Amino acid sequence: MHKVFSFILIFIGLQLCSAQQVNCEIIVNAEQTGQANLSVFKTLERSLNEFVNQTNWTDKRFQPHERINCSMFITITSFEGESFNGTIQVQSSRPVYGSSMITPVFNFNDEQLAFNYREYQPLNYSENTYTSNLVSVVSFYVYTIMGLDADTFAPEGGTPYYEEANRIVTSAQQGNSQGWKGSDGQRSRFRLNADILANTYAEYRTALYEYHRLGLDVMHEDLPKGKAAIAEAMEKLEVMNNRRNNSLLLRTFFDSKADEITSVYSGGPAYEDSAELIETLNNIAPRYARNWRNIR
Repeated sequence: MHKVFSFILIFIGLQLCSAQQVNCEIIVNAEQTGQANLSVFKTLERSLNEFVNQTNWTDKRFQPHERINCSMFITITSFEGESFNGTIQVQSSRPVYGSSMITPVFNFNDEQLAFNYREYQPLNYSENTYTSNLVSVVSFYVYTIMGLDADTFAPEGGTPYYEEANRIVTSAQQGNSQGWKGSDGQRSRFRLNADILANTYAEYRTALYEYHRLGLDVMHEDLPKGKAAIAEAMEKLEVMNNRRNNSLLLRTFFDSKADEITSVYSGGPAYEDSAELIETLNNIAPRYARNWRNIR
């Protein structure tokens, strides 16, 4: 009987372990409200961390080393009763094969966060049911993060996750909150998801794969080959930029990658086609021209 009970505990533990696909740290900052010590903010932070890290977001089993590291920093700027307004900064990263390096994948600031929340209110995600704008926003970013991570490991590997994020976009429109419709601006959740799935920006997803899997992941054994692959990824982004200048996806990419690209090409053996690379980078990301001056 004791052995059976132990087996059941181990089985349950393994099931819970395999259910966790993300390691996400969520912080709720309410200092701007002047009432940061209210218990509702700590309860909200704890509930969000439990919700994201304990929800089974996909049927795919993730080993502990495969879990995606990410963070969400929620700033509450105002609230009244159960109505909250603020922003959410979302970031994710992944390890680089053959090294101790961690590479940023996603860095996005969403200024259209508004939701209703009652302290101790349960947070649950249902694939076919709209429950609240808070659940929709956080779930949308979880699936977007998972899609981007998958794209860095396999060509278009993130499609199922982006499609789930798209279903959230559609269902959340019934809540009439900002960020879910085409009319909500160029940095909305609607625009981010629509652009990722659009053929117009297909090079973005190709570049994610080439940059990470063919570039960073091979640099430990062949540095020149890795640098060349990253440069080819930049050329893909240039093709996209020539078609649609200064897109949201391009800005999002370089918000995550500008410092890393500078580091890759300012260290180690000089890249033989650095002049061409610098020209490409200045063309597609001129706001980071100061970074590109350090490439050699």
